[in-house]
Amino acid sequence: MNSSTHKRVMACVDRSHFSEHVADYAAWAARRIGAPLEFLHVIDHHPEIGSGEDHSGAIGVDAQEKLLSQLSSEDERRTKAAREQGRIFLNRLRERAIAAGTNAVDVRQRHGELAETLAEQEGGVGLIVLGRRGETAENSRRDIGRNVETVVRALHKPILTVTDDFREPQRVMIAFDGGIVTRRGVEMVAASPLFRGLPVHLLMSGKESQEACRQLAWATATLAAAGFVAPASLIPGDAESVIARTVREQSIDLLIMGAYSHSPLRSLFFGSKTTDLLRSATIPTLLLR
Repeated sequence: MNSSTHKRVMACVDRSHFSEHVADYAAWAARRIGAPLEFLHVIDHHPEIGSGEDHSGAIGVDAQEKLLSQLSSEDERRTKAAREQGRIFLNRLRERAIAAGTNAVDVRQRHGELAETLAEQEGGVGLIVLGRRGETAENSRRDIGRNVETVVRALHKPILTVTDDFREPQRVMIAFDGGIVTRRGVEMVAASPLFRGLPVHLLMSGKESQEACRQLAWATATLAAAGFVAPASLIPGDAESVIARTVREQSIDLLIMGAYSHSPLRSLFFGSKTTDLLRSATIPTLLLR
């Protein structure tokens, strides 16, 4: 996320009201990093809607051809309408980002699956911004959109997942476990202008040990060398509850943590710590892989 790389911030948006929050956080990040911003809207190849008409029953060959032609025309009309509505929606978000002070703002619309499309695009991307809720969560009342885990597992870039109304981050916390992913996260924060000038709290959970203290000292020194004020804590207890409690007590408004370190199969049977943490920490969360 270093501005010298000129890698863009990519905001993934759908036509839910949560996209305005994504746009605001993405615009903030692009301004902080000094990078161009791009809005990406992916139109699903298989929208979960139908025409509402009953096409069942036995029909003759001529009627079958006529029906196929009719369905093809309906599909084409729906696709064209979705494209046009998406274009209007993207232009509105582009104007919102420009009004917020973001200079280089582009829009892109694609047909397909979000994770696949992002995997194709990620080469020129430094940061991805994604809503933890979207159209599917809006309709089903689920608090974690169905795309979050799929996208995070498919990509190798930091992903900022956001929730509600934009509030400019003032206090950042790294959930640090001493592993390679969160060590890279500390180095990324130290090198990037994204959080420059903000206090960055370091939090480890679990039992106190010589190794944990050594790891925490390394992280503190790395951030301090880059000019950060970086208070550190090692608190015994379960990571999920310790992080959620510390977020509240310290008024943290952005969390950085490693994500989905276990296989999808293990998550299926035992659940995912990342998803649990995303549910308990209702603030924007930067996920690292």
